[in-house]
Amino acid sequence: MATGGGGGASNPPPYRPYRHLRTLAAHDQAVSCVKFSNDGTLLASASLDKALIVWSSQTLTLKSRLLGHSAGISDLAWSSDSHYICSASDDLTLRIWDAQSAECVKTLRGHTDLVFCVNFNPQSNLIVSGSFDETVRIWDAKTGRPLHTIAAHSMPVTSVHFNRDGSLIVSGSHDGSCKIWASDTGALLKTVIEGNGPAISFTRFSPNGKYILVATLDDTLKLWNYSTGKSLKIYTGHANKVYCITSAFSVTYGKYIVSGSEDNCVYVWDLQGKNPLQKLEGHSDTVISVSCHPTENKIASAGLDGDKTVRIWVQNT
Repeated sequence: MATGGGGGASNPPPYRPYRHLRTLAAHDQAVSCVKFSNDGTLLASASLDKALIVWSSQTLTLKSRLLGHSAGISDLAWSSDSHYICSASDDLTLRIWDAQSAECVKTLRGHTDLVFCVNFNPQSNLIVSGSFDETVRIWDAKTGRPLHTIAAHSMPVTSVHFNRDGSLIVSGSHDGSCKIWASDTGALLKTVIEGNGPAISFTRFSPNGKYILVATLDDTLKLWNYSTGKSLKIYTGHANKVYCITSAFSVTYGKYIVSGSEDNCVYVWDLQGKNPLQKLEGHSDTVISVSCHPTENKIASAGLDGDKTVRIWVQNT
């Protein structure tokens, strides 16, 4: 047999390049964040123009504009059932939106500086946010009530993310530290990275919850085993010294790491081999945010002020 080897499960499929499918231009300023909904039917983009836009991820048409923030939006998160969006804004608030009706259902107040990052837990009964006020806050998603305020870092908090069962929160900061917190009590469980290195611009748990992906402002992405505190893989080649660029895990066909870059490209690496597989060119400014579709081989990317667009990329079949 031509395939031979017999170890098909462990051999990654041959890489299929991504190609540009569509450019979505509807924001007036930098697009700060783009995320597919968990059910894969919708795509949301957030911008410094104070608007969120909900798109159909199938037809790539604009479904609704969510308006209400009085300053730019830095981040957005989808609830697990893809019904709600939570946005984090420079107006010091977070808002919970009904993605279907396009109405704001709650405004979360308490942060004393720009709110920079947000995520729902998998159960979607909790929201975690991080801010330039150096705190991580945990909120009751139903009532909008603050549950815990954690004096987490000594500089702005750049990212917050729940693990797969919602028991842990990882946070990263410009202070160079990366910490793990108990989501039920807000207690510090572990400092994975001490604050003596480069600024941490982004961090998130891997889909299986065993690892954390950490981006630092020295053009580096690392995969860490947070229980042992060891760095396992390093991904380089992209440019990241200034902005908090998000990265993502792609698991729908092979296992890849995907990230934006300050050279206006999207980078795709082989998760295991660490080698860059592709550089997607087309944006005309820094690619600040990327999102991988939950079931299809599709990437969305967002460009800053010199670009203002969302680009959709698909793998050749």
